[in-house]
Formats: sequence, structure tokens, C-alpha cells
Amino acid sequence: MPSLIDLVLEGRTSRQHMPWPRTVVDASVWAFAANELAQGRWSLLGLWGEPSTAHMAIIDRDTTEIAVVSIDCPNRAYPSVSKHHPPALRLERTVNDLFGLSAEGLPDPRRWLDHNHWGIRFPLGDRIDALSIAAPYRFLPVEGDGVHQIAVGPVHAGIIEPGHFRFSASGETVVRLEQRLGYTHKGIEGLMRGASIERAAQLAGRVSGDSTVAYAYAFSRAVEAALQLVVPSRAVWLRALLAELERLANHLGDIGAICNDASFGLMQAHCNVLREDLLRAANSAFGHRLMRDVIIPGGLARDLDAKGQSAIRAALANVQARFPELIELYDNTASLQDRTVGTGTVAAAMARQYGAGGYVGRASGRVFDARRAPGYPPYDDLRFEVPVLEEGDVNARVWIRIREVEQSLSLANQILDRLPDGPLRVPVSAEAGPREGMALVEGFRGDIMVWLRLDGGQVDRCHLRDPSWFQWPLLEAAIENNIVADFPLCNKSFNCSYSGQDL
Repeated sequence: MPSLIDLVLEGRTSRQHMPWPRTVVDASVWAFAANELAQGRWSLLGLWGEPSTAHMAIIDRDTTEIAVVSIDCPNRAYPSVSKHHPPALRLERTVNDLFGLSAEGLPDPRRWLDHNHWGIRFPLGDRIDALSIAAPYRFLPVEGDGVHQIAVGPVHAGIIEPGHFRFSASGETVVRLEQRLGYTHKGIEGLMRGASIERAAQLAGRVSGDSTVAYAYAFSRAVEAALQLVVPSRAVWLRALLAELERLANHLGDIGAICNDASFGLMQAHCNVLREDLLRAANSAFGHRLMRDVIIPGGLARDLDAKGQSAIRAALANVQARFPELIELYDNTASLQDRTVGTGTVAAAMARQYGAGGYVGRASGRVFDARRAPGYPPYDDLRFEVPVLEEGDVNARVWIRIREVEQSLSLANQILDRLPDGPLRVPVSAEAGPREGMALVEGFRGDIMVWLRLDGGQVDRCHLRDPSWFQWPLLEAAIENNIVADFPLCNKSFNCSYSGQDL
């Protein structure tokens, strides 16, 4: 059986794609790759389009080799991957909506991002069609005595992003949940086309606001891979510090919010105090609470001075001192455990099939962390563990977050103790010919992938893939056979990004 790299070498390999190979393959090799995904030997990292080409990024589960395979689509069609491997389904529907490329054999041809409000069809394709009125969106049918539907959203009671959830329930038990997303579509990929590298970096940091550091990090590493830039050591270490601060703040917020959805508001109050302390320290150190626009291609836009370092150390020490008591409070509150233990379980097989990253995957036994493999500096020079559990329920997803808070505290302190001196960035030169780059960065939800092509100092094409693409479908599976009242708890334990999924 050929390895992933052997497969790639059989096609027309791009010499300008870094750091992993990209090869144009024929339909038979594309179908072989889909079958390897279906058999579980490879995992899908992303699937995206261009006006006449479809791309698929794959990682070998055993060797962690990564490659991109591309297929020309002169007739605006290519063999469906989701026909064999369901995790590709929503991605293929999106490729059709944006580019007009049809996946032959697609099991579900309904529009995904296109809600029939754009005024045109296939806005990023080489053939922009006039608006065609589509039939009303039809949710999947559910049959059975006493089955009724409950519609929730897209407008919700809280100040959160919009998404529609269609429950089919028998009494209080959920028989099926179906999501309808796309309400926060912003046209990021369209805005990226022709943008300067500086402007595109700003757009990347605004794909999903709670992951602005992780997205800017991934975009910058993709640019640097394409241009083969070497980032100064101080910037490399400070980037990791920013990423760990973002991870800490989000995990603390999530732990509290999950408990609040189980009617235990005290936990949320304490977690929010710790989170707020971290965000204020970040603002003091880097000029923005969410650390937006600090990471840029070539390095950093802002240094960390002694005052900022002192503020961050104080905030970390505060979390270290107070967080153990909150862990004990969570673990010893029986009424809280009654809501979280055994609720919203994701089977290990499904987590592997969907390549679920972050706390969703690790709570269901999937050992994957982009900081470890494929890995990137300075994490190869830092001590940390990747916590993994097998239960796959809400409780397990809380405990993964708890353990990751502990690991991020350790990582942040290691970085501050070993922070090197030196310059912050290198110039980003405008290369004449097209160059392609790709990066995988671990955000707080899981791995974020960025693929791009640069040409003459501008972005010719950029695709950004949020971990939520592979987590949202698992939420549909997790809520089945649970009661409707447990959906907010399950939903918050996933905390998928609407905006990141909606591009």
C-alpha cells in the first residue's frame, strides 16, 4: 500500500508549495485518497475549492505525514469524498455554494452557506450566475408516533452568534438534531483575494474573535512557509505566550459557562474573575484584551516590556493560586456532576472518523495536538502533556479543559523564564512568482489550518479551516437520546465557533 508521500509523488507536484507537498492527481488517485480516509488510515484536514480546482489536505494517522492533493475540474465537477467519508460533506456543499464545483455522488446536495440572499450564485467561481430562487430548506425527516419538532434560533436569548437548531423529539428525548448554520457568513475568502499580506493578516485575525491569536498565528506561519522566512527567536517564543494566554482565557470562560448552564452560577462567577484578570493583563502587555493584530507575518507588531511581563506573571500567579479550589468545587458538587457525567457522549470511533481536534477529540480518546505533531517551535523545546480521556461526555470535556489550564499555566511560565532577547520581526518581501504555503496551529478549540497562495506581495487565494467544521456534526450525534433540556449544556461543552465555520 503506498504511503501518503508516495501517493503525492505520483502526480504533478508543485515546487512552490511549502512546507508539505501538493500534487495534482487524477480521479482514480483522488478516489483512492477518499477510500483511505473512509478506512481510517488517513484523516481529513480540509477540503476547499478554486474556480476550476478542488483541493484536499490529508494527514497520515500513523506517520503524521501531511500532503495536499488537488484535482482539476474543467467541467466544474469532481468525485465526491463525502460519498465515502461523511466528514467531507459540509465542506463539499460549501465548495459548491462558493465556486460552483459539483461533487459527483454528493449524498446531500442542499446549499450550506448560501441562504439564497446573496443576489448571485457561485460568487467566487469563474461563472457567476444570477440568483436562482431555491426551494425552502428542507430538514431531514423523522418518522414515529408522537415525534414533534422544536425550532431554536437563529436568534437566541443570549448575546451569541446565530445558528438554527431543529430538534425532533419524542416527549423530552431528542431523536434527531439538525443544524442550519451560515448566518455569520462574512465572505472572508472573497475579501482575501487580491488583499495585501498585511490586510489579509488582519482579516485572518477576525475570522473568529475568540481565536484571533490562533488565526493570526496560523496565517502568519503559512505566509512564512510560502516565502521561507525565518522568524526571530524572540517572536517565536512570544507567539507561543500569546497563544497560551488565549487558551487560558477561553478555557476559564468555558468551564464557568458550562457550569452556569447546569444552574451552578457560582462557578461561572469565579472563573470569569480569573478570565477578566488575564484579559486585563493582556491589554496591559500587548495593547488589546484579545491580543488582536499582535502576531503578523514575519514576527510581532509589539514587544513585551518589563511592565507587561510583570502584569502577566501576576495574572498567572492569581490563576495558579485560586484555580485548584475551583477544581475541588466542581468535583465535589454532586448536583453538578449529575448533569455533566454521562451527558452528551461522543463515541471514540466518531471522534477518530471526524478527526475531531481539541477538547472534543481528546475527551473521546483521540490523541492529537498540532503543537506535538506535526509540531512547531518553540513547543519542541517546552515541557507539556496532552491530556486525554475516554468517556467522551460533558464531564470529560470539562476535565480536559481543566488539565489544559494547568498545562498552559506551566507553558506560559516556562516561556517567560526562557524568553530570549533580540529583534521582533523580519521584513516580508514581495516575491514575483506565485508561492504557496500551509500551516497547522493549535487553537483552544483544536487545530486551525490555513492554506494560501501569494503572488507579487498579494494574496491570490486563502482558505482558513476552523476546527468547528469537524466538531459541529458530532454535537448532532452527542445530543441524540438526551433530553432537550440538556442541549444548552452539551452545546456549551462543545462551544463550536459559528463565525469560524461560516467563513
